[in-house]
Amino acid sequence: MIKIFLVDDHEIMRKSLNLILKDESDMIIVGEASNGSELLEKIKEIQCDVLLLDLNMPGIDGIELISELIKLKPKLKILVLSIQPEKKYALKALNAGASGYISKDTALNELVYALRKMVANGRYLSANFTELLAFGDIKSNVFVPKQLTDIETKIMISLASGKNVSDIAENMSLKISSILSHRLRIFKNLNVKNNTELAHYAFENKLM
Repeated sequence: MIKIFLVDDHEIMRKSLNLILKDESDMIIVGEASNGSELLEKIKEIQCDVLLLDLNMPGIDGIELISELIKLKPKLKILVLSIQPEKKYALKALNAGASGYISKDTALNELVYALRKMVANGRYLSANFTELLAFGDIKSNVFVPKQLTDIETKIMISLASGKNVSDIAENMSLKISSILSHRLRIFKNLNVKNNTELAHYAFENKLM
């Protein structure tokens, strides 16, 4: 059973999430908080698999709140559910310690998928955010492997984020065979054997 703790200053939103998630047989809401201060007071007693957090609440800044939560509970998995655009805030939230970021206008099935994926694999990045990051619409200012070309770095981030070869080829207007060749070189130069190890490398070096 996936245990979820809700944090949102809007009661209507919390009630809506309760109604949505109660229909999922493998999920349960174990607690709620209406703001960051209340959450910090409760954090020591919170036992959950995922903290579902609104980024825009009165009082403590959302990014600062994530940093404080991670200091108190380094292994806490935080999924940000926000009305704020991914292009502007997702990378900040992830760098602060969040494990995932999803927009409030996303489809219900993506929210449910994100919660399950975070419990299974620890992270969730939407296809939209992955594309923004991979193709330079978001400037990450993070470590870039010297062993890779710019195009290989973009392919590496896409692969590490879970995109398949055919989708990457289509998005980059390249042949599948070209993506496969680049993947082989990426694996060799980064000394990884598969996409799982590649994802671990990307997260360790804060590329994602």
